Amino acid sequence: MKKLLILSCLLLAAAAPAPAPKWERIFDGRTLAGWTPKITGRAVGEDPLRTFVVKNGAITVSYDNYKAFDGAFGHLFWKAPLTAYRLRFDYRMTGPSMPGIEGWQNRNSGLMLHAQAPATMTRDQQFPVSLEFQLLAVPRPDREPSGSLCTPGTTVEVAGTRPTRHCITGAGPLVPLGQWTHAEVEVTPDGRITQIVGGKPAISYRGAQLDPDDKDAQPVIAAAGGALALRGGYVALQSEGQPTQFRNIEILRLD
Repeated sequence: MKKLLILSCLLLAAAAPAPAPKWERIFDGRTLAGWTPKITGRAVGEDPLRTFVVKNGAITVSYDNYKAFDGAFGHLFWKAPLTAYRLRFDYRMTGPSMPGIEGWQNRNSGLMLHAQAPATMTRDQQFPVSLEFQLLAVPRPDREPSGSLCTPGTTVEVAGTRPTRHCITGAGPLVPLGQWTHAEVEVTPDGRITQIVGGKPAISYRGAQLDPDDKDAQPVIAAAGGALALRGGYVALQSEGQPTQFRNIEILRLD
């Protein structure tokens, strides 16, 4: 009887479904634990002007200690590379853009996906080789929707074609300056990526690859033994001249 009971328990355990994956907070709301900055012209981990700080429970892109932007593009990397996952967060842009920046930098930030490791970036590199989930707000020089895709050192397939232009406009909303907006990205195990703003898909694409014609991508390709397929990497929050806040950052692993 005892053996039958043990066998029954083992069979029930084997038949039980695996626990459903859970959302995981990757920003604790108080510190930058687990996040590493890379600012153009600085070594990995150096942020002497405190570009990335925590204010009121949000990761904040701050220019309080800057006299001028001077090409100090920045990225704040989460510590672990990811492959298949969902990531969700809220963002808003606040205050004026830094004076002296290019027009396209106004009301402009982003979430970098499938990014190279920060330690592999050169000191003066402006952007990691990655896929950029572009985050915008209006007013800005051009009334462009938030949620479009830019491709520093990469290419993708959109609707069966592989566009050669750097930024591919999506169908996201026009987001007002100062408004908290919910955004998500889904990366499926088969490599399809969907960027979502305000609960609606802005753009979907697949077949991410490194661009062999891009000078920043070339050393990444060499380190990968010549392989072009881009199946995962790091996520990073961007700073490029516009004060921006990010909060409620969570991931749901799908692999």
